[in-house]
Amino acid sequence: MKTFEFEHATTVEGAVDRVVATGGKYYAGGTNLLDLMKGGVEAPTALVDVRRLGLRDVTATESGGVLIGSGVTNSALANHPLIRSRYPVLSQAILSGATTQLRNMATAGGNLMQRTRCPYFMETAFAQCNKRNPGSGCAAKDGFNREHALFGASESCVAIHPSDMAVALAILDATVHVHGPDGRRDVPIAEFFRLPGDEPQRDNTLRTAEFIVGIELPPSPFAEHSWYLKVRDRHSYAFALVSVAAGLRVEDGVISAAAVALGGVAPMPWRVAEAEAGLIGQPPTVAVFRAAAERIMAGAQPLGQNGFKVDLGKHSVVRAMSTALRVT
Repeated sequence: MKTFEFEHATTVEGAVDRVVATGGKYYAGGTNLLDLMKGGVEAPTALVDVRRLGLRDVTATESGGVLIGSGVTNSALANHPLIRSRYPVLSQAILSGATTQLRNMATAGGNLMQRTRCPYFMETAFAQCNKRNPGSGCAAKDGFNREHALFGASESCVAIHPSDMAVALAILDATVHVHGPDGRRDVPIAEFFRLPGDEPQRDNTLRTAEFIVGIELPPSPFAEHSWYLKVRDRHSYAFALVSVAAGLRVEDGVISAAAVALGGVAPMPWRVAEAEAGLIGQPPTVAVFRAAAERIMAGAQPLGQNGFKVDLGKHSVVRAMSTALRVT
């Protein structure tokens, strides 16, 4: 690990000023960033600690939603009464990730900022990685790609985004509050992540020196019927091969609201609006869920080793929706 400066920020504006001045990075839990620094993937000249900025609260909003400070730890967020009662799918998603020790350190803002675990990105011995070394090529395209993208990939990059929390936030229509040199702005979660295109080094739409200060959730229609399913090679401390966040509302015997997002299959949480719309007005049956799963997975473009994830994705969607509504 290369040497770096380290300083504590006491105000949001002061944190931004120091990152602008030093060209450094923001530091909170550090559970991903420090790993990248130790491996030589990241080498910031400075870290600006934002843990003293008072961003650790989870509060109800006047609209009936919830505002989550970016510094709230994953453990605190998953176990907060407001989250467990109003947004259980978010609690389930968070608790499915990492270990208790890591969740005690990792923060809500950092969770969205974590980077892919593609081995060609994480290991600097591999020269070819457009995300780490733009223009060098993508070794995963013709290499080990069992865990890589089915959707949203490009010629430049086939990596996936690893966050479980982000998948749940996608069906909850979260808004990410960010602050930077030009002040504060609000970014819908659907616009926060970006596809790799020909700039895979950019994971999201944050501008220079911006950082997340909060995540706001509107009132959810899915508190009663939602589920997060994570399918992985082992039960704990493993990233998703496929994950599904499903939320449904049923009125008068038919589905009146539906949202489904997939993780482990794209560079961002993956939703298919047409498939969700096709559920509206339908009875909540396994046959209806299977038809929706077919529509969701219809655009998959498997690589050499991950074709199994297409069928796995279909079964996972059906299982998540069935579990959400306790349909057998």
